[in-house]
Amino acid sequence: MVAKIRNFSQLNNEKRYSLEALIFEGHNQKSCAKVLKVDEGTISREINRYSREDGVYDAEEAIRRARIKRSNSKYQGYQIEKNSDLKKYIIINLKKKRSPDEISGRMRRDKEQFYASKNAIYSWLRSSYGQQYCKYLCTKRYTRKPQKKDGVKRYMIPNMVSWELAPLGSLNKTRYGNGEVDTMVSPKKSEEREALAVVALRKEKLICLRKIENLKPNSMTSAVQEIKKETKILSLLADRGIENKKHQSFGVDTFFCDPHSPWQKPHVENQNGLLRKWWFPKGTRWKDVSEERIKKAESHLNNKWRKSLGYLSAYEVALAHGIIKGVEIIR
Repeated sequence: MVAKIRNFSQLNNEKRYSLEALIFEGHNQKSCAKVLKVDEGTISREINRYSREDGVYDAEEAIRRARIKRSNSKYQGYQIEKNSDLKKYIIINLKKKRSPDEISGRMRRDKEQFYASKNAIYSWLRSSYGQQYCKYLCTKRYTRKPQKKDGVKRYMIPNMVSWELAPLGSLNKTRYGNGEVDTMVSPKKSEEREALAVVALRKEKLICLRKIENLKPNSMTSAVQEIKKETKILSLLADRGIENKKHQSFGVDTFFCDPHSPWQKPHVENQNGLLRKWWFPKGTRWKDVSEERIKKAESHLNNKWRKSLGYLSAYEVALAHGIIKGVEIIR
């Protein structure tokens, strides 16, 4: 014999006023439940939980108590606080500079015994229980900061081939080994000329960094050639900066964005943003940045678990497709 399943639900405010009137008229709990079309247990729990101290059921008092009880039933971050293994997993990965989105996606991919969505992790971080760990976020903020879109000045250079004229297959997002190149410079007010050359491969999200002495074409050419020795690159998309003047010496097919169009190379711009958030904030003087720190930043971004890669890292994808060889993957 199949057991009868009874569905329980809380009373809404309208039914609470009706319940108060029925009790005042002398109806018992069974008849109240029949009139209000709810289970008898619902009426019993309602009266026991929300009656006044003198035992009288008052609808307005019941509504007030129910609202307070509901607001306190699930405090921010309760899901993580009550699971010690989940909390420990999140804290360990936050200290490794992994974002909540990475942590959540990797938990699901690895089929861990626990799980928390990125929204749940952010909710916990913004609560009194997790605020102490916000310092491990790239923004180190409790709330999201609005982003501003500022224009960037570009320069014209000769011998350019537009990205629209690239042969079939070049710069194709479905092929591995096609990338974008850009530079990160020191503050304009400083007299320093050092910069950072950044190559970002599109599909595998791999980033390669090289410190250069200045923005002269020879320095940029040397940096790209050095990267090319360690990484399989089929083509590059660049802006019209003067440092790319000798692009024909890069040793790889190079194409150019339209003037003042940084959105045409979004992958390297996104990587620059991550570098600014995690490692090198605006105003960084590259003369003071060591090669060791640059290598750590490169390793950190390439070991990030990315949603667009199925929560694999750029190193894992690049190794699987023969783009690079022999790198250390952080688990």
